[in-house]
Amino acid sequence: MACRDFLDLAETHSRRWQRALQYEREQRTHLEETIEQLAKQHNSLERAWREAPTLVSSAPSAPTTNKGSERSRKEEASDEDEDTEYFDAMEDSPAFITVTASESTQHRRSQSNLSGASGGHPGDWNQDDHMSPSCNDVSGKELQPRRQRRSHIPDKPNYSLNLWSIMKNCIGKELSKIPMPVNFNEPLSMLQRLTEDLEYHELLDKAARCDSSLEQMCLVAAFSVSSYSTTVHRTAKPFNPLLGETYELDRLEEFGYRSLCEQVSHHPPAAAHHVISQRGWTLWQEITIASKFRGKYLSIMPLGAIHLQFHASGNHYVWRKVTSTVHNIIVGKLWIDQSGDIEIVNHRTKETCQLKFSPYSYFSRDVPRKVTGVVADSGGQAHYILSGTWDEKMESAKIVQSSRGGSGSEGKQKMVYQTLSPKLLWKKYPLPENAENMYYFSALALTLNELEDGVATTDSRLRPDQRLMEDGRWDEANSEKQRLEEKQRAVRRRREAEASDALDEGREYEGYQPLWFYQRRDSVTGETSFVYKGGYWEAKERQDWSLCPDIF
Repeated sequence: MACRDFLDLAETHSRRWQRALQYEREQRTHLEETIEQLAKQHNSLERAWREAPTLVSSAPSAPTTNKGSERSRKEEASDEDEDTEYFDAMEDSPAFITVTASESTQHRRSQSNLSGASGGHPGDWNQDDHMSPSCNDVSGKELQPRRQRRSHIPDKPNYSLNLWSIMKNCIGKELSKIPMPVNFNEPLSMLQRLTEDLEYHELLDKAARCDSSLEQMCLVAAFSVSSYSTTVHRTAKPFNPLLGETYELDRLEEFGYRSLCEQVSHHPPAAAHHVISQRGWTLWQEITIASKFRGKYLSIMPLGAIHLQFHASGNHYVWRKVTSTVHNIIVGKLWIDQSGDIEIVNHRTKETCQLKFSPYSYFSRDVPRKVTGVVADSGGQAHYILSGTWDEKMESAKIVQSSRGGSGSEGKQKMVYQTLSPKLLWKKYPLPENAENMYYFSALALTLNELEDGVATTDSRLRPDQRLMEDGRWDEANSEKQRLEEKQRAVRRRREAEASDALDEGREYEGYQPLWFYQRRDSVTGETSFVYKGGYWEAKERQDWSLCPDIF
């Protein structure tokens, strides 16, 4: 009896404490909402009070004094303003809250002119005014006339396909090992998709002119986000490159850079990429795509580090890509989301940028495709807040003061940053007209498969199944795709037989070696990866492609 009474008493007390705890939670929430409302009202009254004397002093009859202009100059020269406008810019952010400080009228005018500009060149948007003057210097090479490139491709044919009949046996398998008809593809290879990372190369041109490494980090972060902007509508998969396939993008005359990709491994599929720019930077990466079909969605995990080095300063940035997820594989309309964290490290200065790609949630109050970030120095002190979306734009706001705020929903203490008004770093170019019938290609993507003279015989532009698909001849493209894949399998079987013979005879078999890249251990990350060994552009100059394998 005593035990039963004790249990009943314990349950009664437990329920009472739970009700009390719930009541306290509700009271706390109510109190937070009340304080927020009071802060907004207080802010409105402060703003009204500040604007009132301004209106009086600007009236025709009001005398002008030197004190007013002197205070205005002080406000423009100071990063920190005494009059502070508070608002919760990212109230659901798990890491920080930003508070925007008022700036001078001149700053506001510059920002409104920036955001309201229309009809100009697509590159006009990046003349933001919170970067140091060196970041905004324009090289004379920008003024060179550009070569006219194509702005359209044949419209995508309306082919029907029973998706489930093909995918039902693919659950849990590597995507690269599944024989796919071109109906699921877009007429570009993975090497060309990798090259699309360079669409907003101007950000790196501008970053190369920055004296401040922290400002440079902001632009590098914007560049890392910009590479996802074309993926929002691109639900078709690119062609898996054949082993030894290459792709060059020579934009030396127009934009000062040259890019080369090579498929260096087939299982696992890996591509090496090298870009060098006359405008002060070099980028290289080796990307291996790991992908799994989960039934309702497809996860695509790019593995490998991206390296970016600026020639003048020696600043060496390293980061990795986030996971891409294709939803509604079986039923419904396909859509793509990017989620995860990117840490960008400047290995020379040890400065960092932490970027968070928030996964889409039906219940979230955040804008879809949200990206937030913090740029910090080597001691962990935050200097810039980054915010935006991976499909539209990124902004940066300079931090003038930071403090620790209250605990968030998970009990973690949030940082409260007081910042200047945000400035635009990057904005997505509008899609070309009729893009919905051209695989939602961007202006750059439309030019990637354009035929060019003098490229290597292994270049993706010369791949016949991809060319037939672009021309709308999908049945022929499927036949060519099967022929090329069987040809590649035959070469692999022959190579395996040679390796077996060498083993039997006690000889060493070197195996397949890429033509333009070689493997080395990176001194920064400690990882082994393929890097450019040179010779490609010299071979192009001589038009000597005798070393290229016959893959098509």
